[in-house]
Amino acid sequence: MSPADDRGIGSSSATRWQSERSADDSRAYIERFAELAHAGTDLHGEARFVDVLVPRGARILDAGCGTGRVGLELARRGHRVTAVDLDPVLVEAARSHSELTVHLADLAQLDLPGPRFDAVVSAGNVMVFLAPGSERSVLGRIAAHLRPGGVFVAGFTTGAAYRPSQFVADLAAAGLVLEQRFATWDLRPWHDDADWLVAVARRADDGGVTATP
Repeated sequence: MSPADDRGIGSSSATRWQSERSADDSRAYIERFAELAHAGTDLHGEARFVDVLVPRGARILDAGCGTGRVGLELARRGHRVTAVDLDPVLVEAARSHSELTVHLADLAQLDLPGPRFDAVVSAGNVMVFLAPGSERSVLGRIAAHLRPGGVFVAGFTTGAAYRPSQFVADLAAAGLVLEQRFATWDLRPWHDDADWLVAVARRADDGGVTATP
């Protein structure tokens, strides 16, 4: 756990999460997922998805980690996980997990030290809650933190202001090559009317093939 090394705290513009959610909302979010876990709800579909894409003991960045739910499960599966979020309440919750190295940071300004990552995951509508217009910059920072051939996995609702077609364009501009799209974390086929997008992309220097929007 690394609470002292916070980076990119000063955001140039408020994210949608900051504009729409209070500290009380964040605490309610923590309680909601604690209740779901206590009830035995399966909360690990995203981690299972990422786990099969990376080698054992991979270095993974959980970008927009929230409480650390996804990153913690990946750590329990043997991966080395760094987690990042801009919400202080959620970061405090994530830092309760000693398996994670957690930073309070703005993804649009992210600049972490050390080797680049084998994978970056942004689950739970992270792309939707970014500051409007910052999505391409965030994807550029994510690409900068990936090793050549590293994989980026994102999942978000298609009903928000940030559309899948814009996401595909922003991936390409950031040097990330879209490889696969699904409608759910359990690999239901993608279709244009899907309520959810799960996307897999890699650094462009891996020689992948770009999917059409």
